[in-house]
Amino acid sequence: MKRLVFAVAVAAAWSFPPAHAADKAAPHWGYEGEMNPAKWGKEFPTCGIGKAQSPIDIKGPFGKAAQAIQPEYKEGALKIVNNGHTIQVNVDPGSKLMIDKDSYDLLQFHFHRPSEEKVNGNPMAMVAHFVHRNQAGKLAVLGVLLNEGAENDTLKTVWASAPKSEGPEVVVPDAKLNPAALVPKNLGYYSFEGSLTTPPCTEGVTFYILKTPVTLSKDQVQAFPFKLNARPVQPLNGRKIVAN
Repeated sequence: MKRLVFAVAVAAAWSFPPAHAADKAAPHWGYEGEMNPAKWGKEFPTCGIGKAQSPIDIKGPFGKAAQAIQPEYKEGALKIVNNGHTIQVNVDPGSKLMIDKDSYDLLQFHFHRPSEEKVNGNPMAMVAHFVHRNQAGKLAVLGVLLNEGAENDTLKTVWASAPKSEGPEVVVPDAKLNPAALVPKNLGYYSFEGSLTTPPCTEGVTFYILKTPVTLSKDQVQAFPFKLNARPVQPLNGRKIVAN
């Protein structure tokens, strides 16, 4: 029971509640200025002393991945939050990620610019992180790298509906969205154990970063309201990266 309560709290931390719903005494953090990522550890100790922190630079050699993953996402209402750190889409119940025979519920997905994960030292224009939790409270993140190229129709809808400033969740009238529209057909991935990429940087999160990127246009990258909201890559500290 303690494990489940703890994991629910972790998921809530990554759900980025709007400022008015947060504990006013909670320390402020950001990507620039006095509370930039290099300073997070002063208020959030795990960010500074954790040994399995995310994101990472994905480099070989790779171990052999044994798990099969399969997103099973469903269309639902378009619910968007600008929480002051990112644009987040909250997802209706029913969408899930199957990891072998274990089912993980999709809670939300959000975006970072540039991509937090690098591959052989190179970032992409952005990344979408799909956050899931299973019944035991274990968190799993499916990462979809976003590369500059053709315009993305799904992101066109999300960007057009996203609040321009921080505030509560907005439910877009008569709008529907299927998260599967942002996931490539090729599900080849890199996987590693990591952490939340934002404070409190809690560890015990499994990442599956898809090898095949999805495109969005240069104008769409520039239209994202956050010019920089990516934590720098963290030391691997002996962790193994697997790939399929």
